[in-house]
Amino acid sequence: MNILIINGSPKGKYSVTLHTGLFLEKKFPYHKFSYLNAGQKINALEKDFSPALEAIRAADLLVFSYPVYTFLVPSQLHRFIELMKESGEDFSAKTASQISTSKHFYDVTAHRFIEDNCADMGIRFLDGLSADMDDILSEKGQKQAVDWLEFTLWKYERSQFDIKETTAKKEGRKAVIVADLLPEDAGLKAMIDRFTAVFPYSTDIVNIQEFPFQGGCLSCFNCASDGKCIYKDGFDTFLRETIHAHDAIIYAFRIKDHSMGSRFKMYDDRQFCNGHRTVTMGSPVGYLVAGQYSAEENLRLLLEARAQVGGNFLAGVASDESDANAAIDALAATTAYALEHSYAPPQNFYGVGGMKIFRDLIYTMRGLMREDHKFFKSHGQYDFPQKKWRTSLLMYPVGWLMRNKKLKAKAGNKMNEGMIAPYRKILDK
Repeated sequence: MNILIINGSPKGKYSVTLHTGLFLEKKFPYHKFSYLNAGQKINALEKDFSPALEAIRAADLLVFSYPVYTFLVPSQLHRFIELMKESGEDFSAKTASQISTSKHFYDVTAHRFIEDNCADMGIRFLDGLSADMDDILSEKGQKQAVDWLEFTLWKYERSQFDIKETTAKKEGRKAVIVADLLPEDAGLKAMIDRFTAVFPYSTDIVNIQEFPFQGGCLSCFNCASDGKCIYKDGFDTFLRETIHAHDAIIYAFRIKDHSMGSRFKMYDDRQFCNGHRTVTMGSPVGYLVAGQYSAEENLRLLLEARAQVGGNFLAGVASDESDANAAIDALAATTAYALEHSYAPPQNFYGVGGMKIFRDLIYTMRGLMREDHKFFKSHGQYDFPQKKWRTSLLMYPVGWLMRNKKLKAKAGNKMNEGMIAPYRKILDK
């Protein structure tokens, strides 16, 4: 497969993001990687775009690679996309994805920018990799990058999910479908039946309409110290021993009032018995939705952000807007893949930003929220910046060098070379 890395960084070969692509090239030697320095050579491409078109035509998979600049991609990559559109070329047969590096500050808007522009050009798009600048220097970050490309290639090869129903289910894993199901929800019931039929593992179905809720969350903080809800309906035990005992959770609902409905909101609020503890992190989640999901921007944001903050891989959202069966089959296959490969991509702005807010909140209120405090402490979620004292100290001489005009001029490209030196060591290994 010919994978074209479209390097949108104005730094060219000194791009930190580029080194993720170079690392993946070494990890996947049976694929051909080619590179287009779109950001650095944008002025030349404005005069003659034909070299870019030749590279794009020869590629099977386009990967836009860039650092996040002020909520979006660098202006040079923005201009490159304009040139793609102005070229008059038909890109509808192409497939694309993306790699970004940043500190996860609004990487989501940059990713959405690339996705929307690919949609404008009819380019099929596969979810990208949102990495921290330093991720590729760690074993965890390297694994996430490799897992992402393996998952991307798997999805590329399965553009049409041809899945047959089977009663012979695999063993070892189990999913639960948590549904808000009324007798009149025939369409939603059919979606649940389809997922159950094509999902390769067994499933349990929990209809929250049948659970004897005594009421919604009272914000009484009775559960703060020991996790025990003040209600006596047993929901806290049911949640932990029944729902969370499964390997994957699929939620099924009809859109009502631009949300999952008040019954599901009660279900969500009552989960405060677990406080701010991400007790299901690492488990894939998915959604079966009856209604015009594409028109519900706020609901879409909610579902993605909830998965991100919870540390869950969002395996997909299947709605009945068009080809429901195809969407359900894709969700079932992706959920199974995530379970079998323990797929857990890095968190983006929603997940990283949300957890930093909770981190500070729980640390401040640790005297009250004791269960949360124990969980955050044991899972290393108190990642305060003052703990990174070596990096903080190093920034002082670097800052002094940058303020000294003579030394700065003498250093020339040595600053850029110094920045990518750790990444070069990884590639040399």
